[in-house]
Amino acid sequence: MRFVCPLIVVRDVEVSRAFYEEVLDQRVLHDHGENVMFEGGFAIHLRSHFSNLIDVPESDIVPGKNVELYFEEDDLDAFMERLNGMDSVNVVHGLIEQPWGQRAVRFYDPDMHIIEVGEPMESVVTRFLESGFSVEETARRTSMPEEFVRQRA
Repeated sequence: MRFVCPLIVVRDVEVSRAFYEEVLDQRVLHDHGENVMFEGGFAIHLRSHFSNLIDVPESDIVPGKNVELYFEEDDLDAFMERLNGMDSVNVVHGLIEQPWGQRAVRFYDPDMHIIEVGEPMESVVTRFLESGFSVEETARRTSMPEEFVRQRA
């Protein structure tokens, strides 16, 4: 057995597809109309079709409930500039720094699924090392193994 991908239910496939393509630069791998799989390893599925598929009332399927999709962006500052220029994006919180040093932003997709975009931990480690932290200090602050940190030193 193998895990294939998370699938989130959406109210409007075209609106959601456009959001993931335009805001998060995702590319479509397969488009089956009511179901779209992205190269990034997740899929969206039309709510009305999904309710018929699993034989439950559409009202029982609540998009956005307890779901977060996590993305990483090497150039988080450039992404933030682009995101700040998009009035249609509903932000959960602006750019924050997590306790382990990773910077991230969260916002909603059109169906209120939470999207998190963070910088890769490799970038966090590099940023700390370049700011003068030692390997040991960086490992402690980021909770990354010292070997991981040494590979970036």
